[in-house]
Amino acid sequence: MDRRKFLKGSALLSGLFTLSPSELWSSSKNIEQPRTGKAKNIIFMVSDGMSLGTLSMADLYSRNILGKESHWMNLYHKKKVSRALMDTASASSIVTDSAAASSAFGGGIRVKNGVLNIGANGEKHTPIWQKFKKAGKKAGCVTTVTITHATPAGFCINSSKRSAEPEIAEMYAELEFDVLMGGGDEFFNAQKREDKKDLYSVYRKKGYRIMKERTHLKEVQKGEKVLGIFSTGALPYSIDRAGLSEFKNTPTLAEMAGTAIEQMKDHPEGFVLQVEGGKVDWAAHANDVAALIHDQLAFDEAVKTVMDFAEKDGNTLVIITTDHGNANPGTIYGNDATKNFNSISNYQYTNEYILNKINKDYSQKDIKDWIYEGNKIVLSDDEAKHLLSFYNGLEKEEGLYNYKKLPFKLYSEIQKNRNSVGWISMDHSGDYVEVAAYGPGSELLQPFIKNTDLHYLMLKASPI
Repeated sequence: MDRRKFLKGSALLSGLFTLSPSELWSSSKNIEQPRTGKAKNIIFMVSDGMSLGTLSMADLYSRNILGKESHWMNLYHKKKVSRALMDTASASSIVTDSAAASSAFGGGIRVKNGVLNIGANGEKHTPIWQKFKKAGKKAGCVTTVTITHATPAGFCINSSKRSAEPEIAEMYAELEFDVLMGGGDEFFNAQKREDKKDLYSVYRKKGYRIMKERTHLKEVQKGEKVLGIFSTGALPYSIDRAGLSEFKNTPTLAEMAGTAIEQMKDHPEGFVLQVEGGKVDWAAHANDVAALIHDQLAFDEAVKTVMDFAEKDGNTLVIITTDHGNANPGTIYGNDATKNFNSISNYQYTNEYILNKINKDYSQKDIKDWIYEGNKIVLSDDEAKHLLSFYNGLEKEEGLYNYKKLPFKLYSEIQKNRNSVGWISMDHSGDYVEVAAYGPGSELLQPFIKNTDLHYLMLKASPI
């Protein structure tokens, strides 16, 4: 079934929207008693930049278009997890960046935005994956952005600059983490590094299997150390990966997470693994609703992969959360809100892909035809003219990860008039965020926490 063509419908929608909240969420079951005792394994999942509206819209899309509840919401519905709200502030601001947020989890202390586990006076706080690695566990990270990016790095290393990704790639090799998968070829490839160091050779000498394609996941021998670098820069967005042939050999987050678990699960001392949906954050920065929803759903598939293992294993603590909100997207009231929101199922590609295909030689008709092909949106002449002005150098737009100065904001406003999804900004927000926990140690989760509390919860759940 084509997820974008199946719609809107019929019994599914009429049934869903006639249920009362109590009918939708009620259950005779109480929250399952969490397994107490020591957690042998810990899997920490981060949907980077996930505002509550992102979680809500992904579930709504999954119900309305795909005909199923999201896995994260199902954990709440089935009362399988402990649940909390979390304050995400950093040492320097009520609105954190990803480096400080990950350092709160990784180092157990709030640091200034932009640094990784470095305190105000330059003191280094040992990251938690180093602690567990030293205690005998295997340790790994998988992500949809560069493996050297702020969120995985915050669990692993100390650095005064989150942007020092070439150096972070070298630190990983020195520390010999067992599984590293994501993007970032430019930080390992001698032809792309400024210093011409061949880090792939360094990793090979340390016994790592190097993977570059999705098919390589099937070739891994159990117990091997793994470095999987599947792209220059971040991995493609999930909706583009599904729709464009050039991305077919890029693994999904769920596939990487499953491979990582397989590699480490039989270790006698257990393992720790971070799983990051990093491009949820990038999509929010771009106000790109198709990218956002589909990458959140890809993260949700990774949640299923992790929970399938954890429920069978019985000795694994799973934490599912985000590091901060971003752009606070949400659906907007109106008579056609449901119909408008469901029209997102017509979106074939990300806004990034659509806007990158336009160039200054396009006519207004070319733009209108292309936008209709990509989103089934009929532009007005004024809207097409306004978009074209960005490609003729008359206007430009800034923004994080907007390297080509594409008109992301303008186009999201055009879409909002058709899909009833609004955004408060194109940057991080300081709102409280969701935390879910399952397995041994989940009983330690309090209803309202600070981000640093999760560091100490992990150490208490699996003492070292």
